[in-house]
Amino acid sequence: MVYLALFILFVAVFLLGMMVLRKGLFSLSADSMKKWIVRMTGTPLKGLIAGAIVTAILHSSSAVMVITIGLISAGILTFRQSIGIILGSNIGTTFTLEMITINIDIFIVPLAVIGAFMMVTKASRYQNIGRILFGMAAVFAAMRGFSYLADPLTTLPVIEHTLNQMNTNLFMSLAAGTVLTAIIQSSTAMSGILMGFLSEGTIEFASALAAILGANIGTCATALLAATGAGKEARLTAYAHFWLNFAGMLVFFPLVDDYARIAPLTAERMEVQLAHASVLYNVISSLLVLPFADRFGKMIIYFHGRKKLQ
Repeated sequence: MVYLALFILFVAVFLLGMMVLRKGLFSLSADSMKKWIVRMTGTPLKGLIAGAIVTAILHSSSAVMVITIGLISAGILTFRQSIGIILGSNIGTTFTLEMITINIDIFIVPLAVIGAFMMVTKASRYQNIGRILFGMAAVFAAMRGFSYLADPLTTLPVIEHTLNQMNTNLFMSLAAGTVLTAIIQSSTAMSGILMGFLSEGTIEFASALAAILGANIGTCATALLAATGAGKEARLTAYAHFWLNFAGMLVFFPLVDDYARIAPLTAERMEVQLAHASVLYNVISSLLVLPFADRFGKMIIYFHGRKKLQ
């Protein structure tokens, strides 16, 4: 039970670190970022670029979706303009996965100390920079915690049973990734947990990749919650986010085993292989949909809001 309690603590540290990091980044550039999003959504391609950049900066596709839904609710953006942002946010979120595979253990404590010191200064700019540094330290510390606990956790019967089920049944991995991500509302945190298990060899690569596909679906829960009571077009954006990720899963899930066989060619460490796989999946799926973005938007309106929008 001690290991389980520590695991929950590290999940909380990871989520807290991401929240503090996002707050610092957002506070530094909130107004200019929103204006830039509005200017960059004239075409689906521009929206994709804007969505990818802003998501990479904020380290959260969910945060970008909440911002987008807020802009739509305020009448600043339209549903069709949001399609490109959705596609871009799926690409931008992979930047965080690549970042957390970097080993910066020796910098964790200095970043935390410097960040904490800057957070208590009077200047708001330095406070925000401090939040960024402290948040990064918390995220990387939690990642090392996941790796440390991955092996001891397998001694718990429930964890051992769940991992065995995931390693023998890819549908179980998909479902676990979906449900757990919906609960913790962070696909990045879910990916970090999977990387910890991968680095210790307690989960197979194909199972982790299937769970990543599920995490992409589970992260839609945040947008669906944010869109509740936010207006018709905002709800359409949340639906579009879900169906894009669900369709991507349907296309790529049958290929999980095939990719697992070639994954070692992309990197030496398995957690880096998983980050690269996530990049490829999200980039390919977004680029495949991009030429049909307008048609996709019309399809969402047809199925979820045609009568309400007329």
